[in-house]
Amino acid sequence: MTDTLWKCEQLRAGAVTNKVMFNTREEAERFVAQMQKMEPDLFWRMEPVEARMVWN
Repeated sequence: MTDTLWKCEQLRAGAVTNKVMFNTREEAERFVAQMQKMEPDLFWRMEPVEARMVWN
């Protein structure tokens, strides 16, 4: 487990419609790339988050 997680948020009309967390940046980038191929009209924001800030 790392100290940093990667949060991906799907945005539609400026509102967050979906959130997904990943352990590594590579996993997050791969996920966003796949989602952009499937739904190119939706925007995904990816950002690092400290693991201690995430609740189960």
